[in-house]
Amino acid sequence: QLTLVESGGGLVQAGGSLNLSCVDFGRTLSVYTMGWFQQAPGKEREFVAAIDPSGEMTRLADNVRGRFSIARDNAKSTVYLLMSNLQSDDTALYYCAGKGGGLPMSRAGVDYWGQGTQVTVSS
Repeated sequence: QLTLVESGGGLVQAGGSLNLSCVDFGRTLSVYTMGWFQQAPGKEREFVAAIDPSGEMTRLADNVRGRFSIARDNAKSTVYLLMSNLQSDDTALYYCAGKGGGLPMSRAGVDYWGQGTQVTVSS
């Protein structure tokens, strides 16, 4: 079972960078595929990025490819979302997610969610 807590959100200017972290306090993260989703006001929660348990394979949404990356440190039970060249459209609540099995990751397939961390990009 995962107990996920995100951190690292905040206010950043367009073109800036921000790194999100998600820690699993249950310390079982290493066997799960992990990912990030974003939810803007009035919109559905959408897939951003995912990484398999080994960290060798990743998936990124088309709108963030080339700007965002995902990484994990299983020894620290932590997954990261590294965001650069942020734009106003990236403003959203970002959720950490975990699922059993491998990639891909969809919203319907998520088994565990964090509480979310807010990212606001000012233009």
